[in-house]
Amino acid sequence: MSDMLSHTIHCEGPDSAIIEMGDSDITRDAPPCIITIFGATGDLNHRKLMPALFDLVALELLPKNVVIVGYGRSTRDEAEFRKGLAKSIKEFARLEWDAAIWKSFEERIFYQQGAYNEATAFQALDTRLDELEAQFQTGGNRLFYMATPPGEFAPIIENLGELKKKNGPKRNNGGETWWRLIVEKPVGFDLDSARKLNQLLAKYFSEREVFRIDHYLGKETVQNILVLRFANAMWEPLWNNRHIDHVQIVVAEEVGVGRRGGYYETSGALRDMVVNHMLQLLSLVAMEPPVALDANAIHDEKVKALRSIRRLDGDGVRQNTLRGQYDGYLKEEDVARDSRTETYVAMKLEIDNWRWSGVPFYLRHGKALEKRATEIIIRWKDTPHVLFNKHTNRVKSNMLVLRIQPLEGFAVRVNAKVPGSGTEIRDVRMDFDYADTFESEPPEAYERLLHDALRGDSTLFTRRDEVEIQWAITDPILESWSRDDAPPFRYEQKSWGPDEANDFMARDGRRWHEPLSGK
Repeated sequence: MSDMLSHTIHCEGPDSAIIEMGDSDITRDAPPCIITIFGATGDLNHRKLMPALFDLVALELLPKNVVIVGYGRSTRDEAEFRKGLAKSIKEFARLEWDAAIWKSFEERIFYQQGAYNEATAFQALDTRLDELEAQFQTGGNRLFYMATPPGEFAPIIENLGELKKKNGPKRNNGGETWWRLIVEKPVGFDLDSARKLNQLLAKYFSEREVFRIDHYLGKETVQNILVLRFANAMWEPLWNNRHIDHVQIVVAEEVGVGRRGGYYETSGALRDMVVNHMLQLLSLVAMEPPVALDANAIHDEKVKALRSIRRLDGDGVRQNTLRGQYDGYLKEEDVARDSRTETYVAMKLEIDNWRWSGVPFYLRHGKALEKRATEIIIRWKDTPHVLFNKHTNRVKSNMLVLRIQPLEGFAVRVNAKVPGSGTEIRDVRMDFDYADTFESEPPEAYERLLHDALRGDSTLFTRRDEVEIQWAITDPILESWSRDDAPPFRYEQKSWGPDEANDFMARDGRRWHEPLSGK
């Protein structure tokens, strides 16, 4: 595809129609609230959450009476805590640093020290939140974010749940206040642990109060999948097994595991990326049109698509999955010297329903690959070559490439005649680029997701049954790999994975497509 000519297509500007996704009874404005972040001294809060909240404040998407309380086990002076957040915001926020905005924002940031497994510490937190509610008139609304390692989820949920029973949402000035909980991935380590965690959540929180976050769903280009499919009449008649040959989903990372070796040893590529992000992308590509653009209608169709994925047994795992490990992984910090943890995974999945029967979905993800890129490739079947028998080596199949990151947009590959005498055919690419068309970069995923959680819109979060179905799909693969004595295939860093992955595709008469984007 590197020889494809590139052309740019433009779309209408700000006066174009706007389509809103989300629950119809949700207001667009975020209400007053206290946001409590567990694990506030950690990397996620410093690199993602606080920069996203700063951007929302700068964009005037949060009211003046939204308060942030960081909760952590370590002792922190409040001024020291704020100073550290300011440094992180300067480095990681999408928007430029503005001292005046920060001054007004930092006055609403506080720190509370406490353990995650002690009821008395949560009682002290509750007292502090009551004081801040009175001071800033936050109306009794509380959003809790678990930005901690998964091992801390259960005690936080239990202690929060007991507080909620005693001092939970109540009627205030004629309206109902709310408590909501954002749960970071991973939700469970396998199907059994995911079910247990979901059962614990259900003990204290209703499903509409729980927001299981998958930051990929907050990416603008992921949200655009539904608009591209269902707001354009040109795609839907072709979006089926009569016209599509296969689908590829690639999530390539240029970096290795770095300092996350300890975590990665317990996770691996399949748990880290495939069971959540990649299956979510697949469900958006494969789902049927929802009856409405609200959270439950969209979740219902995603669940139907996931349930239709053919489960792999032992032989199916051996034939339809492949795992690799990059050279040098065994020398990474906190990695066992005989580790068989996969840093690369490729798989072929089949969807057994009317629309997709016979269309393979190929997924591949790896670390330490040639470049960073996330793309979805829809490849249509070849056209009959009867008119162009002399040019069959140049008439290529049409493709739609959805670029999720880093160069957000999409491209369409078509065949065209080269100017001049004769009938020389070349494949050309028509590009849509978000930054060029809308003259601004898309917002960060956490900006959208935090704003949606404050508004009570769960459209871009994952529902309980989605999480459990995803684990039901991947559990047999993990179990089969655990019984397999063969080590993962080796591959060089800055390559596109093990050579065996190319053979994996060639067996079906296909090949992996090199991402268009990436850097």
